Amino acid sequence: MLNNSHLSGLIYEQARKYGDRAALSYRDYDRDKWVDISWNRFAATVKAVSRSLLSLGVKVQENVAVFSQNKPECLFVDFGCYGIRAVTIPFYATSSGAQISYMVNDASVRYIFVGEQQQYDTAFSVMSLCPTLEKIVIFDRSVVKNEKDHLSVFFDEFVGYGKSDAWNTELENRLAAASFDDIANILYTSGTTGVSKGVVLTYGMYHEGFRVHERVLSLSENDVFLNFLPFTHVFERAWSYLGLTEGVRLAINLRPADVLRSMQEVHPTCMSSVPRFWEKVYHAVLDKMDNGSFMERRLIREALETGGRYWTDYKAKAITPPLALTMKYKLYEKTIIRLLKKTLGLERANFFPTAGAAVPPEVERFVHAAGLNMIVGYGLTESTATVSCDIPGMPVTVGSVGRLVDKIEIKFGENDEILLRGKTIMPGYYNKDSATKAAIDADGWFHTGDSGYMRNGELFLKERIKDLFKTSNGKYIAPQMIESKLSVDRYIDQAVIVADKYKFVSALIVPDYKLLEKYAAGQGLSFTDRSELCAHPQIVKMIAERIETLQQDLAHYEKVKRFLLLSRPFTMESGELTNTLKIKRNVVYEHYASEIRRMYEEAEGEGARQ
Repeated sequence: MLNNSHLSGLIYEQARKYGDRAALSYRDYDRDKWVDISWNRFAATVKAVSRSLLSLGVKVQENVAVFSQNKPECLFVDFGCYGIRAVTIPFYATSSGAQISYMVNDASVRYIFVGEQQQYDTAFSVMSLCPTLEKIVIFDRSVVKNEKDHLSVFFDEFVGYGKSDAWNTELENRLAAASFDDIANILYTSGTTGVSKGVVLTYGMYHEGFRVHERVLSLSENDVFLNFLPFTHVFERAWSYLGLTEGVRLAINLRPADVLRSMQEVHPTCMSSVPRFWEKVYHAVLDKMDNGSFMERRLIREALETGGRYWTDYKAKAITPPLALTMKYKLYEKTIIRLLKKTLGLERANFFPTAGAAVPPEVERFVHAAGLNMIVGYGLTESTATVSCDIPGMPVTVGSVGRLVDKIEIKFGENDEILLRGKTIMPGYYNKDSATKAAIDADGWFHTGDSGYMRNGELFLKERIKDLFKTSNGKYIAPQMIESKLSVDRYIDQAVIVADKYKFVSALIVPDYKLLEKYAAGQGLSFTDRSELCAHPQIVKMIAERIETLQQDLAHYEKVKRFLLLSRPFTMESGELTNTLKIKRNVVYEHYASEIRRMYEEAEGEGARQ
């Protein structure tokens, strides 16, 4: 049941209710086991953090940074700060030194909490560039400090600062003065199109979001959330806080690469994720079908086809399925589908919120066919995550991003831009008055930059307006729509469309190298390295045929005419991906400028010879 209190006192109230029941759990890699943290211990540590921050002189609404991968300590610091009305600013664990110094200086941060060696090294390397930065607090005891470092302390040392009860009165005074108008967080956007901006999130924005979601989502204290996305991401942050208000247990996945293992060990009932995660699950099941026996392939295919019809034709439309189909589905649900869910560790599944990008229709059907209740939604950092989502019991259209949540206003501006207004919409960007005025008009409408439309009460997205391309022939191209079609193919890991100011559409494609190598071996193709593999005529022909199948329903001018298979993936280290794994198009185009130019020159040459 929703605890409706202010976040500053939430953990204390839940501890009084749940006591020694597990609130959090995490894998201890040294002991190779999951360890529980009770509500009582959670509350005691939060209080210790609050008192230690007070001992350092942290002021009301002062900014404190957390630079770490997901760890229980991230939540200890968050709620410790909330208890004294301080603001937390989470940084992505993969942030560069330049990004860290920019954000620390922009927010005048004095204290930064870091996770492991990589974050410590990065933070320490920029201390001289950050005049306000006074101290680094390190979560991981195994971190080796720089020999010149005389300012950093470990987290267990830090929590000892506030042992004196002398800080209790000040803590109680701050808790009593907590306001829903206070700033809770500043979340810096990933900066795909320019300088990162700090989105201001207030306690009132979170509070309104909890109220809305409690009305439509069936959560209880018996649910177990697996935290997969980083807490820095507004989706995971708001989702986790919602779970804490309901008394769920948060199972914190410390290392993203271990998520499948964690699913099998934790058996979560809920997990927020992005569509790319479910695409990988989809491809893994297809691969299992390909490698199984004839009977296994047939049974899995029939089970998924039955589940697909059961959901798409009936359940999604809020229509009762015919008895024969229901009985057939229930049979598969008790056998093949149950086995499939057990393999994934999802046999206790409740529902799975998914947002952050368009969900390919094939993937959405697959997830529901496998008996998993995917709740597709749409939101932004500036809207405290959810703007719309599928609502249980109401019709769901594949391709939509659900129905507007309660009391969110929407209208459509120029180029069908989605404009939003409501209590979960940010008041503005931190220290960026001009950017705030550009984003929020005089009537209070936030301009999202996304285009879309409403149909039968559901919201559909079209494209990021800034991403619309115009070919030299005057045709408008929506690159993300084409990219999402291509990325459904299991041989394609990443795709970037090229079209702006060119005569036709082309693509830069990062293949799934393991699958490609496996295919090459099966065909008896020889190659010495990935460059040779990606350039092999038979490989190029195979990918071309798959692309042609994927884009059959596109208009002629939208279809990919040429593509280049890349021998290395896009990465954050190269600057081609943001911390949220979004493509930085301009960087990709710059890195592959000569290859793109050559691709179009060759096409021109072939055209001239014909």
